[in-house]
Amino acid sequence: MQKLSILIVEDGQSQREMLRDFLRSEGHTVAEAENGEAAIKTVLNGHFELILLDYKMPGMDGLEVLKEIKRINPEIDVVIITAYGTIETAVEAIKVGAIDYITKPVELDELLILASRVAERRQLIQENRLLKEELNKTGVTAEKIIYKSPRMAELINLAGRVAASKASILIQGESGTGKELLARLVHQLSPRAHKSIVVVNCGSLHENLLESELFGHEKGAFTGAASRRIGRFEEADGGTLFLDEIGELSPTIQVKLLRFLQEREFQRLGSNVNLHVDVRIISATNRDLEVQVKEGTFREDLFYRLKVVTMVLPPLRERKEDLRILINHFIDKFAAENGKNIQGLTAEARDLLLKYDYPGNVRELVNILERAVVIARDEYITTDDLPFKSAISQEDAEKKSPGALRESVDELEKKLIINAMEKTQDNQTKAAEILGISERMLRYKLKKYGLKN
Repeated sequence: MQKLSILIVEDGQSQREMLRDFLRSEGHTVAEAENGEAAIKTVLNGHFELILLDYKMPGMDGLEVLKEIKRINPEIDVVIITAYGTIETAVEAIKVGAIDYITKPVELDELLILASRVAERRQLIQENRLLKEELNKTGVTAEKIIYKSPRMAELINLAGRVAASKASILIQGESGTGKELLARLVHQLSPRAHKSIVVVNCGSLHENLLESELFGHEKGAFTGAASRRIGRFEEADGGTLFLDEIGELSPTIQVKLLRFLQEREFQRLGSNVNLHVDVRIISATNRDLEVQVKEGTFREDLFYRLKVVTMVLPPLRERKEDLRILINHFIDKFAAENGKNIQGLTAEARDLLLKYDYPGNVRELVNILERAVVIARDEYITTDDLPFKSAISQEDAEKKSPGALRESVDELEKKLIINAMEKTQDNQTKAAEILGISERMLRYKLKKYGLKN
């Protein structure tokens, strides 16, 4: 684990010294402050990655100190230390900028896990910062790497780590999530970036045409083959071949693709000459290939050859942290392309966009925003410019009392938590990742809704 520079802000000397000695024994660099004023001076004069901040102190309380720390350096991670009975105050601190909270008496094992997560998160942020710099050098546009959510950050980080290898990659995700963009990103980061990435949609062509498209053919190989044709494998020599909708391949082509992955050779249609090319295979699917393997429609040996590395693109509804920056980016993009002076969205329109689930994912979002920009009459996009209606209309919302609306929100939140826990078989760590909240916050919600004994 990466070692951190940590500041402990705690007015209780014995508690402060206990935490200090424990964290130092784990290899971290630790400084101390006995109150808020001393903490701010220490932050101004030093470099810290993590601050453990007691909420209740004489003088400035933890919330005031947190606000000042975030003003000085918003990149410092702050964890609030609070008594069990004041969890509501810790939740308020998280809204201000704390990344998590921990209750007294502090359990050292829990503290160690928390520090480990902070270290992993900071390492991921640093790697992704370097990755973005590398992308700028290769000319990959910012559009391809717009994200804020931890799940996308991890995925982009994985792309950077596997790009230099020769391993086959399988990208899984619903339609419209950006599987081709991710494939292009891997290619641009790889040593093959100076060569082409060749894209083939395996579901758009009949079996015979697809076989010729992939492997090429000799003159006279079939009716209409008036001359030799070079296939996509040869076009991609030295580069990358991206096979979209890989689950649509016929058994015949599956056999030929497997042979290439095993032997690195193939034959054109109408020829018995073995050809060798240096091609990296990236495939993608919105289907469940494991189910197809069980049903016998997809070869198991090919499946494992294709998925040396698996990358799963989450649907947009599961990474809504990315919505705001995606919305702003595409409005600016389409406004510039269409010569429109669009300043943004009305509050009602933004609310609709943030609530919508986007079954068509990013592709649908892009279509919605391009249309809205084109038809907008004024400088601000309104609900009239959007093609869908809110699940709860404005009229319905006005009829509801504040208490009833709060009850509806709580019920929705409870359902989301139940679904996440069922999906992960009650694994709280994974469920928290799906929900985009901390594990501690999930435990609080489970208790709040009576979902945990």
